[in-house]
Amino acid sequence: MAILVMNQFRNTAVLLMILALIGLLAQRKPAKETLSGVLKVGIGFMIFNIGGGHVGTIAANFATLFQTAFGVQGTVLAVEPATALAMDVYGFEISMIMGLGFIFGLVIAKLTPLKSIFLTGQHYLFFAAVIGLIFISNGMPTWVTVIFGSLVLGFAGAGLPKLAQKYTDELTGNAGVALGHFNLIFYWFSGVIGSVIGGKNWQAKKEKAANRELPDFFSVFRDFVFSVAFFMIILFYIATIAAVLSGHMDVVQEMAGNDLWFLYPLIQGLQFAAGMSVLIYGVRQFIAELTAAFVAISEKYIPGSMPAVDVPVFFQYAPTMVPVGFITSFIGGLTATFAMAAMGSPVVLLPAAGIAFFSGGTMGVFGSIRGGLKGAIIASFLGGILLTALPLVLFPAFSELGITDAGFPQIDYNIIGILLDKILKLFRDRKSTRL
Repeated sequence: MAILVMNQFRNTAVLLMILALIGLLAQRKPAKETLSGVLKVGIGFMIFNIGGGHVGTIAANFATLFQTAFGVQGTVLAVEPATALAMDVYGFEISMIMGLGFIFGLVIAKLTPLKSIFLTGQHYLFFAAVIGLIFISNGMPTWVTVIFGSLVLGFAGAGLPKLAQKYTDELTGNAGVALGHFNLIFYWFSGVIGSVIGGKNWQAKKEKAANRELPDFFSVFRDFVFSVAFFMIILFYIATIAAVLSGHMDVVQEMAGNDLWFLYPLIQGLQFAAGMSVLIYGVRQFIAELTAAFVAISEKYIPGSMPAVDVPVFFQYAPTMVPVGFITSFIGGLTATFAMAAMGSPVVLLPAAGIAFFSGGTMGVFGSIRGGLKGAIIASFLGGILLTALPLVLFPAFSELGITDAGFPQIDYNIIGILLDKILKLFRDRKSTRL
């Protein structure tokens, strides 16, 4: 009986509901609100799992087509399905890192000058997955993974927004908000790039970039679902046609099943976008409830703290730079992909439209603050290269744990993750030497 009870704590949905319950009880919420919040967390996570499973299947289909056509493993860098894959096996560790990481972040904000309260909970979840996988891949025991992984996440959530705060204040006119999205190292660097390009006349360039009119064609890319569908359809057609031309029509026909083979890429791209919509709806629902369960505590007990919010909040300050950054970032990602193929990499990583939209669009906005249109283009292009190239370093470790059909592209995940991996390997090697 005791073992059965302990196993339930490894059920991720149950564990997340318990975390939400603790936060709501700590705020002395009425029974009705507590029950509603706890159930919404459970339902939201199950919706997330359904979407993740669907997207994971489509991603696996694409990987099969790509490998058949080009003879190398092709992986789309989509963080949501990668997290779903990780949660399916290591849900306990990742959930605990996320929950304790948020609490540690509040403690750090209370006790140090790092006053950001990271409210974009889904990125806490994604970063928790990366940190957990790195600890696990290095053979660390569960308690070490959870405690030290939570500390890393807590410091990242409280401290990284401060890195880009100077440019965030310039963009928003000192609106009193921080940016809560784990590409902050490069958002800061985007501002630096803009500063170099803009020189002394950066204020005029910022105003011009914010008000610049773009061709009507670009406006369609402001729709996230359309962008994901559009680029995934293109990628599926490239892989499918290449497979047919290389003499593998039988594989394509088998995968298409009852669908016409030349319509199969269209259907798969649309299904991928539909699955992403379900997945994102689910993660936003359970993360919103979890965040609400703890945010009131931070507002009450951490005076002088600053909310770190998600990137769409900042799109309004330079809306025309969002599609510029998105498309340029995607082109930068494809440049990295072609470089991997040209250098004979056994794994070829492909940029995901969703990441290019939110991350690349934000890079464009921050690059334009002081550098105008040129700053937006250069920052997002370089950022797109790093979003696609950096995950190649950690991919072997993650693939050993079964995370092969999707990946974690955000720059903070990979820079901090690579450093953490090297530290843990050094610690593991020294321990082995002593033995």
